[in-house]
Amino acid sequence: MCPDGPLLPETAARRFLDSLTKPSRILVAISGGSDSTGLLLALVEALKATSNSRISLCAATVDHSLRAESAEEAREVAAFCSSLGIPHLVKVWQGEKAKSGIMAAARDARYQLLADVAESLKADIVVTAHTADDQRETLAMRKERSEQASTGIADLVLFDRNLWIARPLLGCRREAIRDFLRARQVSWIDDPSNDDPKYERVRVRLRLAGEAEVASDADGADMRAALATSAGRWLHQYFALHSPWIGQVMPAGLADRETLCYAVPRLAAVFGGQAFPLGRKQTDDVLGLVERGRPGRMTAGRVVFDLRRDGLFLVRESRGILPLTLSPGARGLWDSRFLVENGSPADITILAGQPGPVSGRLPRGVVRRAFAATPRIVDFAGEDPLASVSEKVRISPYFSPFDRFLTRFDFIFADSLAAAFGTRPYPKPPLGLIDGKSI
Repeated sequence: MCPDGPLLPETAARRFLDSLTKPSRILVAISGGSDSTGLLLALVEALKATSNSRISLCAATVDHSLRAESAEEAREVAAFCSSLGIPHLVKVWQGEKAKSGIMAAARDARYQLLADVAESLKADIVVTAHTADDQRETLAMRKERSEQASTGIADLVLFDRNLWIARPLLGCRREAIRDFLRARQVSWIDDPSNDDPKYERVRVRLRLAGEAEVASDADGADMRAALATSAGRWLHQYFALHSPWIGQVMPAGLADRETLCYAVPRLAAVFGGQAFPLGRKQTDDVLGLVERGRPGRMTAGRVVFDLRRDGLFLVRESRGILPLTLSPGARGLWDSRFLVENGSPADITILAGQPGPVSGRLPRGVVRRAFAATPRIVDFAGEDPLASVSEKVRISPYFSPFDRFLTRFDFIFADSLAAAFGTRPYPKPPLGLIDGKSI
């Protein structure tokens, strides 16, 4: 919810356009529902009012092929976009659909397809029509799963380290968007799945309809962004990366519990190849090890935490690391920690267990564990490949909690992490100031 109260869609669209920091081609994700139809129309009207020739619009519809009516609905959306003079493409989610976790799979596929369209239409930012109602439902669902404070839906997300996705209507109520459409005699498509109680979000929506709304102080977003900024500075001062993929937190960096509560779960996700940070119980266990101040070791989130006099060391545990085979020209994720690109003319396999020297500068046990979890390239016979093959295989760090979806809340910490690992920085957010506040 917007801290200064719900916004009208016209106001939200104008504020968003004013905040863009460079000439932009905006890709509007439109399903035909009231929210996305309202978003497109509000942006069209705002652009006409300002005559800003630096900004242009295009649109895309993702047909998930989960309902028989979806193809016809996509055609209706295409006709609506055509009536507005907006270039529009339809992308169909092809292939076999997951039998469980369908909503998460559809979300991932949807953003990948939108990224493909953005590249085709030369768009540099995508906008989706999440609303204040979606935010309220998300916060309620997360509260039911965890007592930890949640930031809810982020207003700005970087997808696949490449494309920023913004949610301009996150401060708008759905009914205000529908009033906006009714005033212009514009209809929308109602998706029956939005009323199907087999989905958790629908059940929560029905429950919330009978409850008074409780104001939220920016949904914890400002607090989390401030923690990310503090943790970014902490990384620069107290964190060191050693080869092969050994993280070390210096003793002086172990005293700030508030920063550790933010940084340790995310470092664990990076070193363990996990999409989400450690949960509160595991984080408390790791911090308990630190606060006892005695040398010790524990495993959490596929990471071995080893407390020594020289600080806290983090390495991937050597269990559960699966091989990855790639044909020529293919790319893939190995252990969700490394992106591997096979530029060689031969099939390769990536295994765990790269042999290497045990340096006397670091604890021998830590180094041995790290080498046991380090990627090794082998050929079809399981032998070390020719130099002409291995030199054409690119292996680069992959940060599982950030490289697919990075919220603007965590941007500064993730960018500081990229610097610590010597990888390319994340692209800067494309928005500047909204009402004097930095985004």
